[in-house]
Amino acid sequence: MDVFVGVARREHIAEGGLSVYELHYWPTIQGRGEFVRLALEHAGIAYADVAREDEHQGGGEEALIEALQSKELITPPFAPPWLKAGDLVIGQTANILLFLGRKHALAPNEESGMLWTHQLQLTLADFVVEIHDVHHPLGVTQYYEDQRAEAKRRAEEFRGKRMPKFLNYFETVLQRNPQGSEYLVGSAMTYADLSAFQVIDGLRYAFPKRMRTLSPRYPKLIALHERVQALPRVAAYLISPRRLGFSKEGIFRHYGELDGE
Repeated sequence: MDVFVGVARREHIAEGGLSVYELHYWPTIQGRGEFVRLALEHAGIAYADVAREDEHQGGGEEALIEALQSKELITPPFAPPWLKAGDLVIGQTANILLFLGRKHALAPNEESGMLWTHQLQLTLADFVVEIHDVHHPLGVTQYYEDQRAEAKRRAEEFRGKRMPKFLNYFETVLQRNPQGSEYLVGSAMTYADLSAFQVIDGLRYAFPKRMRTLSPRYPKLIALHERVQALPRVAAYLISPRRLGFSKEGIFRHYGELDGE
């Protein structure tokens, strides 16, 4: 039986008697919601990307904001993304992935492996914050053009120190995997691998010159990116209309003046 995934599928999935998750995230950017989408797509999990549905189906940015402010959410998330799974409303990207990892074999079953996967995801989340703050060092309420000088200074430190520090850490994790596998955790793909792929993909877009210089230092991490990209469901997703492109509205933004070798 085919499993529908992606946009505007709730009615079709319901008719087929399949379980469906509702992903709530901004409709025009990859953002933090993309880490959740990659996990859902790779696992072949039926989901509806609600804000990207037609407005008459509850889609659109205004409907997302209204849903976030709804008093019906007894455990309201701070911000998108959140995942609705039956009566559960789960916020925070790493928390959503922790849930999906346990529910859909995207992480080890034993506690140590599950926590290690979660720890890596939290570290990736720290990395994502630093990547974002390169182009918005003074805050998200100001335009990039209002903080260009500060962003240029932040970018120099990020490219020179912080970016190599994080990449070196994940390369080391791959080298020290006690299973001797090509993945971050154990001997099988986890959501942490999918998220690492997204980070590398985003860095290649935002800092192409710097990534060309740094990539040879991290052969296992770059190989992991290529391996994830070739996974059948991931590969199909990446060329589908469900995969939004990188842009100057999301986390990973390319400004030539912030890049350098």
